[in-house]
Amino acid sequence: MTRVLVVEDDPQLVRALVINLQARRYDVDAAPDGATALRLAAARQPGVVLLDLGLPDIDGVDVIKGLRAWSRMPILVLSARQASDEKVSALDAGADDYITKPFSMNELLARLRAAVRRAEDIPLAPETTLVETADFSIDLLAKKVVRDGRDVRLTPTEWHLLEILVTNPGRLVTQKHLLQEVWGVSRSTKTNYLRVYMAQLRRKLERDPSHPRYLITEPGMGYRFEA
Repeated sequence: MTRVLVVEDDPQLVRALVINLQARRYDVDAAPDGATALRLAAARQPGVVLLDLGLPDIDGVDVIKGLRAWSRMPILVLSARQASDEKVSALDAGADDYITKPFSMNELLARLRAAVRRAEDIPLAPETTLVETADFSIDLLAKKVVRDGRDVRLTPTEWHLLEILVTNPGRLVTQKHLLQEVWGVSRSTKTNYLRVYMAQLRRKLERDPSHPRYLITEPGMGYRFEA
C-alpha cells in the first residue's frame, strides 16, 4: 500500500484529499507546513508527496530541494501559482509534476497513479544501450535509431535532444534543462528552438506527429519520453 504525504495548509483541501486517497486504499500523512513535511518524510518514508508551494513557513521549492537532497520519491506540486517561471522553478528543483489549482480530483489521482508507476519502473541501467518501442528502437551506444527496419537519419542536435529524453524515461525534462544541455546557458530562453527540433523528431519517429505517443509536450514546462 502506497503512503502519500500531503503537504498543504488549507484544512478543507487536506480533508478532501485524505478522504479521496484513503477511499482508494492509500495510507495518508498530512503536514501543514514545510518543517513538519520534512520531518514526516524522513520518519515515514512516503511513496509519493503532494506538495503545495505556498506554505506558511518554508517556500515549497525549498521543501522540494530538501527532499531531493536524500530521496527520489515522486513529488507532485499542487499550486495556485500559474506563472510559467514558477512551474519551471519547481520542476528544476526536482518536482515530477505540476498541477494547477483548482484541479479535478480524478485528474490528480490519475497523475498520482502515473507517478507511482514510474517510480516502480526499473530505470535505465548505465549499461543499457537499447531502448525498444512498438514503432522504433534506439541504440544509445551506436547513436542509431531504426524504424520499420530502416535507419532514421538524425542531426546531432536531434540526437542530443532524444538522448536526454530517452535516458530519463517517464520524467518531465524542463525546457530550461534541455536548452542548457543542447545549446548552452546563453540560449536557455530560446524555447522556439525546442519547438522546431521536437517537431522534426516527431516527424521522423511518431506514427502521427500531430498526436505524439512517445515525445510528449507538457505545455509551458517541458517534454517527456514515454515508451
